[in-house]
Amino acid sequence: MPGKNGRGDQKTVRLTMAQALVKYLQVQFSERDGQKRRLIPAIFGIFGHGNVAGLGQALYEYGQDLPYHQPQNEQSMVHTAIGFAKANLRLSTLACASSIGPGATNMVTGAASATINRIPVLLLPADYYATRHQGPVLQQLEHPISFDVSVNDCFRPISRFFDRITRPEHLLTALPEAMRVLTDPVETGAVTIALPQDIQAHAYDYPAHFFENRVWRVERRLPDPQRIAEAVALIKAARRPFIIAGGGVHYSEAWAELESFVDTFGIPVGETFAGKGAIKNGSALLLGGFGVTGTPSAGKIAGQADLVICIGTRLADFSTGSHSAFHNPDVKFININVTGHDAYKLGALPIVADAREALRALSKAASEAGIKPRAAYTKEVASVKKEWEKQVKEKVFTQIKGEAMSQGQLIGLLNEEAKAGDTIITAAGGPPGDLHQLWDASGGRNIHLEFGYSCMGYEIPAGLGVRMAQPTGEVYVYVGDGTYLMNPTELVTAMKDRLKITVVIPNNHGFQIIRNLQMNRVGRSFGNEFRARDEKTNRLEAEYVDIDFAKNAESMGARAWNASTPDQVRKALREARKETRSCVIVVEVEKHRYLPSSGVWWDVAAAEVTNDPVTQELRHAYEEDRRRLQRFYY
Repeated sequence: MPGKNGRGDQKTVRLTMAQALVKYLQVQFSERDGQKRRLIPAIFGIFGHGNVAGLGQALYEYGQDLPYHQPQNEQSMVHTAIGFAKANLRLSTLACASSIGPGATNMVTGAASATINRIPVLLLPADYYATRHQGPVLQQLEHPISFDVSVNDCFRPISRFFDRITRPEHLLTALPEAMRVLTDPVETGAVTIALPQDIQAHAYDYPAHFFENRVWRVERRLPDPQRIAEAVALIKAARRPFIIAGGGVHYSEAWAELESFVDTFGIPVGETFAGKGAIKNGSALLLGGFGVTGTPSAGKIAGQADLVICIGTRLADFSTGSHSAFHNPDVKFININVTGHDAYKLGALPIVADAREALRALSKAASEAGIKPRAAYTKEVASVKKEWEKQVKEKVFTQIKGEAMSQGQLIGLLNEEAKAGDTIITAAGGPPGDLHQLWDASGGRNIHLEFGYSCMGYEIPAGLGVRMAQPTGEVYVYVGDGTYLMNPTELVTAMKDRLKITVVIPNNHGFQIIRNLQMNRVGRSFGNEFRARDEKTNRLEAEYVDIDFAKNAESMGARAWNASTPDQVRKALREARKETRSCVIVVEVEKHRYLPSSGVWWDVAAAEVTNDPVTQELRHAYEEDRRRLQRFYY
């Protein structure tokens, strides 16, 4: 109730810590370019003794504007929050609450996924009794040399902000800082606020103004004019420039600016996993995905580039080919990024700025400098692109006699059936690389590739987050059979919350993309296929295990299909579009059929010492590739 806390005439409201938390989250907003939205519009959680009497009670009494969702697994709800935040361009996210001990640590993997991918999520794990009256707490760690350590300290290295609320008034400083980090494009990631279970129920006289609406403006950092002038000089001198478009293009909504820059100055572009779909209208200079799993055309043009313009990418090893993708001995780099940590990578000319604002300034300055497309170069790019498109049409999307459908064919069918407003999501195994190379993101078809952490089990819960943010259009979850087995249970959450997704499972009977890597670096197949144990060898190399994914999905409320031909896939996709409940389409695909190589190397070492002559030869080839290709650009 309202009152005074002895600090002049300041009005106060007496609430438990958990009640104050719930009331505060409901009045936080983000704003960019004049558009305001709820920063935390909902909360996911699983209750236990660590939070049911504190946070659970607070949500029941005060959470009318903070809808509660019940997931099946704590890791899953963080993935759902990531999917929701990505679909909202990091301007809105979800809170995720867990009980003490294992409930909390189940969220650790999700926290790592968020921070590595620079995605805001708010984590509220319950914690030990701060008063210590109770003795050892059920499900908590007893650290032998530090009584203030709990399992929640696991979140510290993977959180962008961490705090433990050991007094109810700590919320007054912790929550504003948490909101600041969530809405800062440079610092964003997982924010963890640990909630000791006794303190959740302790009361305090909070200032009434703490619960007034608060708008957190997401600012656009402008580029330094001198850096823009230096970048224009580099572009003017370049004969073979190339652009790498990363996730920052999406988060700054720089799509139109990027496409205009590409077409105006005749610079070809390749997209990272996070940047896939950055060119929305299918420019003639778009070479598709770039990197280890990108298109051969992008790999070829980038390999010869004398200037690489990186926009909103953190330049992970899949994008640089483990520092091997750029072969020109005189190659130079320009990095446009909101964070200096990334802008200075590869010894680049750094432009520390919002991608949209940097591209606007760069375009204006380049036009004033008289930079024009080089006809011979754009003609070469068009020829290389046409060659790849021909290969896709004649080989990748074509049925091979005597084989099952390939994953490439399946993606071709998805391209045919997808419409404007549809979104496809994937994260781990072969599907991200295949979609990176083949998905057609033009015509309003969206794609979310989570490959910063490549987290198995991410796909289905993230699909729910995208559906929460995207009420219309299909939400396709493209997930390998191995990843599906790790986390199918959020189909139950989809049923409870009426969040319709369509899961497409290319069934190749195991972790075949890792088997392919294994064959390339070891030369032997071991432990990656779904096979029964052989009684003679005591290894998992007998017959393939028969798994009925469709029945599994049906048991959790989904409608399911088994498909093995293109016509069956088309029929299932069209029927699924008309469904209101979640759908699962299981497609038998060829086990050991892979897409064409991008031509970009990846540093995965073969064993340096081995008695196996096959592995010895692969080690020799690895050493030669590393010597020939890998370099430092600094």
